[in-house]
Amino acid sequence: MDGDGTRDTRGTHANPVPRPAGPPQVPAVPQDAPAVPPRPSRAPGAPPPPDRAPRSPSAVAAWLDAERPAARPGIWRYGYRPKEVPERLAPVTVVGMLVPLLLAIGAWSLWRSGYVPYKQVPLRMFTPDDWWEAASVATPRQVEGRTVTLPGWDALMVYDGVFFAVLVLAVGALGSWRAIVRHYVGRMPQPARALVAALLALLALGLVFPDAFPGAGWSPVPVVDPLLSLTVLLTDSYDLMASSLFTNTLYTVVTLLVLWPFARLGAWWPYATGLLAARRASTAPGDPEPVRPRSQWPALRDAGQHEAAELLTAEVAGGRMNDVDCARVERVFAEARGGAAAGAFRDTVLRRGGAAWTHPSGARDLPRRTARHDLLAGQVRIGRWVAAERAPQPYHDAGAALGPDVLGTSLLAVGPSGSGKTRTLVEPVTEALALQALTGRCAVVAVSAAGSPIGADDAFDVIVRIGDPSSVHDLDPYAESDDPDEAAAILAEALVGDLDTAGAQGAATALAQLLGPFRAVHGRFPSLPELRELLEGEERSLTALREALAASGDDVMRRELEARVRQTGAPGDAGRTLADRLALLNRPVFADFFGGGGPSRPFSLRAVAHHPLRVRIDLPERGHEEAGRVITRLVLAQFHAVVREGRRAHFACLVLDDATGAVTAGSVRRIQRLRSQNAGVLLALRTLGDVPEALHGPLHGAVGCRMAFCGVTTWDGSRFAQTWGTEWVETTEVAKHTVFADQPMTRALHALRKLLTGKAVTTDAVTVRQVERERWSASELAHAVPPGHAVLSLTTVEGEHAPPLLVNLRD
Repeated sequence: MDGDGTRDTRGTHANPVPRPAGPPQVPAVPQDAPAVPPRPSRAPGAPPPPDRAPRSPSAVAAWLDAERPAARPGIWRYGYRPKEVPERLAPVTVVGMLVPLLLAIGAWSLWRSGYVPYKQVPLRMFTPDDWWEAASVATPRQVEGRTVTLPGWDALMVYDGVFFAVLVLAVGALGSWRAIVRHYVGRMPQPARALVAALLALLALGLVFPDAFPGAGWSPVPVVDPLLSLTVLLTDSYDLMASSLFTNTLYTVVTLLVLWPFARLGAWWPYATGLLAARRASTAPGDPEPVRPRSQWPALRDAGQHEAAELLTAEVAGGRMNDVDCARVERVFAEARGGAAAGAFRDTVLRRGGAAWTHPSGARDLPRRTARHDLLAGQVRIGRWVAAERAPQPYHDAGAALGPDVLGTSLLAVGPSGSGKTRTLVEPVTEALALQALTGRCAVVAVSAAGSPIGADDAFDVIVRIGDPSSVHDLDPYAESDDPDEAAAILAEALVGDLDTAGAQGAATALAQLLGPFRAVHGRFPSLPELRELLEGEERSLTALREALAASGDDVMRRELEARVRQTGAPGDAGRTLADRLALLNRPVFADFFGGGGPSRPFSLRAVAHHPLRVRIDLPERGHEEAGRVITRLVLAQFHAVVREGRRAHFACLVLDDATGAVTAGSVRRIQRLRSQNAGVLLALRTLGDVPEALHGPLHGAVGCRMAFCGVTTWDGSRFAQTWGTEWVETTEVAKHTVFADQPMTRALHALRKLLTGKAVTTDAVTVRQVERERWSASELAHAVPPGHAVLSLTTVEGEHAPPLLVNLRD
């Protein structure tokens, strides 16, 4: 972070990172400016999500203060409110509560009325017969100053208490009491929940201790008698029942056992602790500071940056900051918080206000937006999840959004021409990444298909138009590498990575045997025409290079060149194949490109790994389809090579509008490693047939996000269906069976009914079972996805999954 709020725009190599030709939208401010310079009443193009630029000064503040609850992957968090669907109890649930209860009441009535006979079980627990007889008869005892008759073993083992306990357990196990209580009591807010639980507990105590409630008029529930009987048997020789302390303790234990489930139901303890904590907070010295909205920058105030917070609050309220400015300042503060850069942060904010740490291009917004963005959450809205049967409840009619958290696992999109891949996916994602690049969080490289550039030219810092003489920038084929082996591997992947006849490893070795000696002599890598001559074995070029190496005394590079010369023309030599493929780029239209010495400034993709740049590469048009595929593979290989260098704070993403021919065995292996390198790719294909069949499975396994647009073929759909797998679902089958009557009258009625209705008398046989079914079958993907829709599955870099669901891309 520099003191003047700018960034160094030069890369780690010799060539500087280019800037756009247009003037910046915000004028530069001298370092010695004493205060924030006057600004217009509204920053140009200050669009808050979810739509367009604000028309009132409070629009950005409202966007900042909007709640963004945590949601599952792919859900548009801005304005997201999960729908609370009330739990509806099915009639069978209510019946499941009443039927066991009625049966238990009937059984208890028959038991108490004597219709169900019972007798003492001849259980001999003690050897002396008098012990058994003394324990099984009613025995008078002195309890609290009066003589009562307490039952013995018969009350404990086979009397009302045991039978009543069996009935209670049966009702609790067979009935749906838990669902009923959770629906009517468990979902109530406090204190109503605690009050209802207290009333239910009072009713239960009234059933257990009716004598404590005057005018109750019912017999006590047999809970205390079995406990008293057990106490008599265990304390017969100690005469503890005469002690009021012992009996009161026994009654207290019974009361606590009755109250315990109701205390759990009413959440009495959490409610009491919450009240106590609130009371302590209210009695604490000093009034707590109210919660400030995000538009007042509470994080800065908590860190002691009150002056900076007041200035930024005024900037937001006055409409002089847009969403890009807010996201950029928050990112810089998060990096500087608690460190030595806190002072520099305060000074820069006081000097430049919302224009601090502006992107090196000087831009504070895109000239035009076509999608809905939320830069605080890092999301772009692409549509709406369809409320289908197989969609989880949080996704019903929620917005569908993408961000770096899911793009970091890479995304594969397959759909025919006209299905909307570019319009509904590639362009919104590229626009979102370009906006996040202005905040310093992202770097984007977009490769446009021939004749269809992605986005406006003003939305990018670097535009490379291959084959266009008016192009300001050129593409370095070696990615500004200093290592001949690395440069050879990149170029070999681009030239022969899609061929089965030539191995990429052998091609890289052949190229390295030429690139190393040439660089040792000339201090640079050869241009493409020079490299082609060397690969074809041009005697004049090889002789001159050999003599230069002999004169320099570099024996290592001379041996490398001699090995290449010996292999030239041999069976299986990769040099001829490399030269033929290189001829696609050695055309007159590309004479001034790829380091050919034209007026265009060379651009290295390596700068993306160090700076949040916005780069667009336009492929050549008409008649150069194969050359465009070679360039696409070259860009993909260079991107893989540069993003693995060092630790990078910003996210890097490569967007391929047409990835035809770009997917190779080597690129699939490298895509799997991008997740750990804070990078990702977006691959758009018309059909999986553009990828070698052997790579269909590995490609689906390498990416974490998959998207099937409407109109895919069943062959492409079968690959998605295999990747998404199966799930267990509950199916209901209804079979109709004809009823055959045995009685003459019944047969006559059935015949009359068939004569009147024309249908035989049948009965339904319903079968419910769990079956394993594909989440999306190939036929459903090919024929059941409506136009303007797609099936999308997501995986975040943390490993959280979203199942394949239908997305309406037009909403």
